[in-house]
Amino acid sequence: MSEWWQVVLSIVVGLVLFWLVLVLVLWLEQRKHPGRASLMDLLRLAPDVVRLLKHLASDSAVPMGVRIWLGVLVVYLISPIDLIPDFIPVLGYADDALIVVIALRFATRRAGSDAITQHWPGTPDGLIAVLRLAGLPSP
Repeated sequence: MSEWWQVVLSIVVGLVLFWLVLVLVLWLEQRKHPGRASLMDLLRLAPDVVRLLKHLASDSAVPMGVRIWLGVLVVYLISPIDLIPDFIPVLGYADDALIVVIALRFATRRAGSDAITQHWPGTPDGLIAVLRLAGLPSP
């Protein structure tokens, strides 16, 4: 397989794993607070989070450190160099998912709930779930 296909495959698998980890974490969180968001809302959440990150990274009002952090996250995900190589089953992609979760939590907490609320493209229930996951107060 050519090298560019490996990069594309790594990105796709990383995004799918990120989506699955996000849905799992939110589902576990929602079990503590029933009635807040449906499973369909959680499944639709990943594209909304990706759009949120794009908006946060392009907003000059968001602190430069947050925008740099998000840029480093994208470079890490695109890079073929990983902490644990992707050819190791399960663990190879699990490190990517873990780094994504840590980076997103850091970036959203530093950006603040006002910036997240301003740039959120999804449903109000999805916003509440993301703010709760980040440990930020809901509006």
